[in-house]
Amino acid sequence: MSEPGPTFASLTADDHVTGEAVALDLPPASLGARIVSGLIDVLLTLVVLVVAILVLGIAALQSDGALAHVALIGTLILVFLVLPTTVETLTRGRSLGKLAMGLRTVRDDAGPITAQHAFVRALIGFVEIYVFSGVPAFFSAMLSSKGKRLGDYAAGTYVVRSRVRLQLAPPALMPPELTRWARTADMSALPTGLALAVRQYLGRQASLDPQHRHEMGVRLADLVAAHVAPPPPPGTSPQAYLAAVVASRRERDLVRLRRDAALRDRLTARR
Repeated sequence: MSEPGPTFASLTADDHVTGEAVALDLPPASLGARIVSGLIDVLLTLVVLVVAILVLGIAALQSDGALAHVALIGTLILVFLVLPTTVETLTRGRSLGKLAMGLRTVRDDAGPITAQHAFVRALIGFVEIYVFSGVPAFFSAMLSSKGKRLGDYAAGTYVVRSRVRLQLAPPALMPPELTRWARTADMSALPTGLALAVRQYLGRQASLDPQHRHEMGVRLADLVAAHVAPPPPPGTSPQAYLAAVVASRRERDLVRLRRDAALRDRLTARR
C-alpha cells in the first residue's frame, strides 16, 4: 500500500509536528506590528548611521577627501546592508524591532532564513524603505495576505508572530467499549501524514455532514487497519475505531517515555 501522507497533508522537514501529529502554523504578523517593528529598526539604523558619520567626520579631518569619500560609501554599505544582514542571520530572522514586537522572519515554507535571505531583504529594503520612505513596503504589505513587503517577495520570506498562545483540540478519548480490545491489540506507529489526517478528522468530525463524515472515516479506518491487528469487534464505527487507535497510541507512547525517563534516571544516579 502506498504512503498515504501526501493524500491528506503536505508536510516539510521544517514543519513543527507535536506528538499528537498536529502541525503548527505560525500566523503572519499584522500590518500594525510590522510597521512598529520597522519604525524601531529604522530609528536604530539612523542612530547608528549618525554615530558612524560623526566618527567618520572626525577621522576625515586628518585625511584627504578621496579617502573620506570611500569611507562614507563603506559606512553606508555597512549600516544599511552588512549590519541588518548579520543581525537577522545570527538571530535566525529577528531584528531588534522584531524582537521587541515578538516577530520573526521565516522562509515561505516556515523554515529559518539564511544569510542569502537576509541580504536580499536588506538590499531591497534599502530601496523601498529608505529611498522611497517606506511607501512601496507599506502598500505591498497591505495588499499581501501574509503582509509581505517587496523584499519578502524577492527573498521568499515573510514575517510571523512568534508569541502566539496555541490552543490545540482536546485529545481523542478511548471509547469504553473498545478499551479491552485496544489493550491487547498490536499497533505500530502510524505514518506522520496518516496520523495527522486522523487527528484532524477526529477534531472536525462534528462539523462534517453525516455522509461525508462516514465516507472519510471508512477511508481512514481502512488505511489505519494496515498498522493494527487484530481488527476491532464487529459493528465498531470508524469514528470509534480511529479514536481508540489514537488514544491507545498516546497511552503507549506515554508509558514508553516514562519508562525511558526512569531508566535514564537510574543510569545517571549510579555515576
